[in-house]
Amino acid sequence: MALYALADLHLSTLANKPMDIFGGAWAGYMEKLACGLSVLREGDTLVIPGDFSWGMSLGEALGDFCWIAAYPGRKLLVKGNHDLWWDTVAKMTRFLDENGIADIGFLHNRCFTYDTASGPVALCGTRGWFYEEENGSAHDEKIRNREVLRLRASLDAAKNEGLTRIYCFMHYPPLYGSYRCEPILEALEEYGVEQCFYGHLHGESCKAAWQGVKNGVNYRLVSGDSVNFQPILIEP
Repeated sequence: MALYALADLHLSTLANKPMDIFGGAWAGYMEKLACGLSVLREGDTLVIPGDFSWGMSLGEALGDFCWIAAYPGRKLLVKGNHDLWWDTVAKMTRFLDENGIADIGFLHNRCFTYDTASGPVALCGTRGWFYEEENGSAHDEKIRNREVLRLRASLDAAKNEGLTRIYCFMHYPPLYGSYRCEPILEALEEYGVEQCFYGHLHGESCKAAWQGVKNGVNYRLVSGDSVNFQPILIEP
């Protein structure tokens, strides 16, 4: 049994938006993903922190759900900025059930549990907020505050289950260069999150990624091209 994280798969089995057109690390990315995901075994958990599929609807993302479901283990999805297929958890769960797809969950306003040798760990998360989304409007501030509330709801779910060890998975980096999303950082530190895994950054932008320990939280970038499309092992 193992816990992995890998963000930004950008699957496109039906949407016809393959990332190969960008070249570089993305050339042949589906083959690289297939090779990387071959490490998964029954009982494993893979968390995907956003940008799972280019599908514009659940129907258009169906092929991508089938593709990831073919690999063993549980997959937990966090919403990314390009996951336009995302709907309510109830609708997404019903869609998967109707299509016979199992072992996929949605990390949204809730937490999941992963058992380690030293006890259970809470898996929490949300999409998050990034400076790309800011333009000074009150509407954007509402969206940011909503993301903070979703993060806190996920962290509260862990506390309500008596879980004291918490790993957090977000699409957007809460730290990047000189940028800091203070409300999210405050929540991570307040709840004693041990590790925070995030994606979204690609190519040259990865150079400014914050990785390491800050105020007790260990941050790690796990976007697909930044880790050569290899799932990052968190717990053996």
